[in-house]
Amino acid sequence: MSVTSADTPGSLEVVLVKAGRTRISYPAELLADDGTRVVVRAPWAGDTVRDFGFVRFEKGDVFTEYYWRDRWYAVKEVRDAAGVRKGWYCDITRPATVTAGRLIVEDLDLDLWLSADGTDVLRLDEDEFAESGLAASDPAAAAAAEKALDELEHLAREGGFEALLA
Repeated sequence: MSVTSADTPGSLEVVLVKAGRTRISYPAELLADDGTRVVVRAPWAGDTVRDFGFVRFEKGDVFTEYYWRDRWYAVKEVRDAAGVRKGWYCDITRPATVTAGRLIVEDLDLDLWLSADGTDVLRLDEDEFAESGLAASDPAAAAAAEKALDELEHLAREGGFEALLA
């Protein structure tokens, strides 16, 4: 898939921030923005294969990413180069902002994985979240993050992802 420049209409630069620092940024094709939800598509932005044990992200994978300005998560549908869905990787984040062609999201460490067949629902990085100190430094954000993870897990277990992303 070709990716357009972040400077052209129909594209955004996705900027993922963690602990006040940019973790990664990459150009993405803007598919939709209704003022609340932003949908972009981008190829795997990593330089190497990332093997989590339950899924591998690798060259050729395509991510359709859903961000909300009023929700504390982002959902990324992952497909391989042939278009076969691998599953959904969800980041717990502060609500997204879009400014000057940049979609900015702050990662809050918690993640959720839902396999394509719906059989695996995995809560991830709860230890990192606990170690981040967010509960002490920003208790309201920590509570919102935990609530968002619970909400996504419920949707995943009840088959609600299709409706969420429709």
